[in-house]
Amino acid sequence: MTRLSVNINKIALLRNARGSNFPNLVQVAQDCERFGAEGITVHPRPDERHIKYQDVYDLKPIVSTEFNIEGYPDARFLEMVLAVRPHQCTLVPDPPGVLTSNAGWDTLTHKMFLADVIAQLHAHNIRVSLFIETNEAMIEGAKEVATDRIEFYTGPYAEQYPHNPKAAVEPYKRSADFATQLGLGLNAGHDLNLMNLAYLKSHIANLQEVSIGHALITDALYYGLQNTIALYKKCLV
Repeated sequence: MTRLSVNINKIALLRNARGSNFPNLVQVAQDCERFGAEGITVHPRPDERHIKYQDVYDLKPIVSTEFNIEGYPDARFLEMVLAVRPHQCTLVPDPPGVLTSNAGWDTLTHKMFLADVIAQLHAHNIRVSLFIETNEAMIEGAKEVATDRIEFYTGPYAEQYPHNPKAAVEPYKRSADFATQLGLGLNAGHDLNLMNLAYLKSHIANLQEVSIGHALITDALYYGLQNTIALYKKCLV
C-alpha cells in the first residue's frame, strides 16, 4: 500500500495569520499520525511564511512515523536538515520567493550540485528524493546523482485529469516504469486530491508515497481531519 504523508504547511499558515500558537502545529502532526497518516511532511521556505525553521526542530522529537523535509538545498536548509536528520529529504528546485513548487529538477544542468548535496545527506543516513517531471533524460540524470527516489511533480496530471484522465496519467505510467527499471523509488506530490488520487495510484504499481497538503487540509474543513485522512488512505489501497 502507498504511504500517505500529510504536508502540514497550511496548518502553519493558518497559525501564523494570528501570530499565536493556535492551531498548535505539533499537536496537529501528532493527531495526523493518530488518525492514520504514515508520514509528516514540511516544506520550510526562506521567508518562513508557513513552516518556520524552529517548527522543524520542534517536530523532530514527536514525529513517530516518517519525517520528510522538503526544500531547496541552500546552506541554511542543509544545515537544518543535517542537524535534524529526518527519514527523508525531498529536494525541490524552488528559487526564493516562489509561491509553490511548479517544476522539477534539471538533473543534467545541476548534476554536480545535486551529487554533492545528496552525498552530504547520505553521509548522515538520510534518504533522498528529487522532485522530477516526466522526462526520461532527467530521470536518468537523477539516477546518476545517486538519489534514492524521485517525487513526480503531478501538477500537469491534476490539471489534465478532469478532461482526459487516460492522457493525463500516461506520461507518469511510462516514466514510472522507466524509473523502476533504473532502481529508483517512486513518490508523487502536487495538486493530488480525492478526485484524482486513486486513478494515479491504480496506474503506478510501485508508488511508495504521496505527499499531500493543500487539498487534504481544505477537505478537512468539510469532512474533519480524521475522516479526511481515512478518505485519502482509501484512495491508496
